[in-house]
Amino acid sequence: MTDESAWVPLILDLDTGIDDSLALLYLLASPEAEILTVASTAGNVPAAQVAANNLAWLDLCGRPDVEVTLGSPVPLTDPLRTTEDTHGPQGIGYAELPASGRRVSTRSATQAWVEVARSRPGEVTGLVTGPLTNLALALRLEPALPQLLRRLVVMGGAFNHPGNTTPESEWNISVDPEAAQEVFAAFSAAPADRRPIVCPLDITETIEMRPEHLRRLAAAAGSVPAEIVTELDPPGTRSAASVPIIRHLSDAVRFYLEFHRDHGQGFLAHMHDPFAAALALDPALAEYRPATVDVELAGTLTRGCTVADWHGMWGRSPNVDVAVRTDPDAFFARLVDRVGAFARDQTDTDLRTGSDEFRT
Repeated sequence: MTDESAWVPLILDLDTGIDDSLALLYLLASPEAEILTVASTAGNVPAAQVAANNLAWLDLCGRPDVEVTLGSPVPLTDPLRTTEDTHGPQGIGYAELPASGRRVSTRSATQAWVEVARSRPGEVTGLVTGPLTNLALALRLEPALPQLLRRLVVMGGAFNHPGNTTPESEWNISVDPEAAQEVFAAFSAAPADRRPIVCPLDITETIEMRPEHLRRLAAAAGSVPAEIVTELDPPGTRSAASVPIIRHLSDAVRFYLEFHRDHGQGFLAHMHDPFAAALALDPALAEYRPATVDVELAGTLTRGCTVADWHGMWGRSPNVDVAVRTDPDAFFARLVDRVGAFARDQTDTDLRTGSDEFRT
C-alpha cells in the first residue's frame, strides 16, 4: 500500500483521445495517483463522446467510483473543431469498449475544478491534456485557483518546434487560444515553486510509441498470444490479446500508428498525454526551462501560436516551466511496468468476479 503522504491528488481534464486514454491508464496504474475527478473536454471528439470514453475506460479498469464530469461543448469563442481523422470516429481508434451504464456527474467540469481545489487547498495537481476551456471557465468563477492548486501540468504548445495543426500552433492550444491565453495569464500569479509545467510538442514528439512497446506491455500483463503489431498487417486488424485492457489499448494505438504512418512520420505514435501524466506524478522525469508564455490571438497566420520569452524581454516574470529534456526509454520502461502489471491484476480480479469481459 502506498504511503498516504506520497499520494498525488489529481484533477484530470481530458479530451479522450487515444493518447489521453493511455494517460488515464497510466494514472490508474500508478499507486500514488489519487484521481479525484475527471473532466471531459471537447477537443479530439465532442465533449459527450469524451465523457462516454472516460466512463468506459474507468469501468473497464474497475474504477466506477471515479467521478466523470461534462465540460463545455464549445471553445470560448470559436466553433468546435474535432479530429476524428487522428483518433477515430469515437476518439479511441479501433477500440470498442463496452458502454458504461453510468452517467456523468450532476456537477459540471467547471464546478468540479473549483470545488475540488477549494476542498484541499495547496494539495491538488491539475492535469490538462486537451484544450483549456474548462479551466479558463473555472478561473472566471474562482480567480484564486493558481494559489489553491499545488501544481498545474498542461500538455500543449510548441516553441522551437513546428506545430501539428498549423505551421506554428499545436492542437490543444489551437482549438481554444483564448482559453489558453487566460490560463497562462492567470497562472502568472502562481508562486514560483508552483509554476505550471508545460509539455510542448518539442518534448512530447520524442515520446515515440512503437509496436515493440505494445509487445512488451502485453508480455508484462501475461497476455497471450504475443502482441505482434506490424506495418504489414491489413488496416484495422484487431488484437486477439487475452487481457482486455491490452486488447482494447492495442486496438486504439494501432489506429494511431496507422495515422502517423499515413502522414509520413513512420509506424509510430507520439504519446503526448501519457508523458504529461507521468510528470504530474513525478516532475523529476524531465528537465525544465522557465519562460514567460503567451498566446497569439490575432495573427492571420499565427493564431494559436504559443510564444515564449526565455530572456525577460517583456519585463514579465516567468509564468511556466517548460519541459525541455527527458529520457524516453526510462519513461516507457515505467509505463510498461505500471500499465502491464495493472492490466494483469485487473484481469485476475475480473476472472474472480465474473466480469462481462470474460463471460461467453
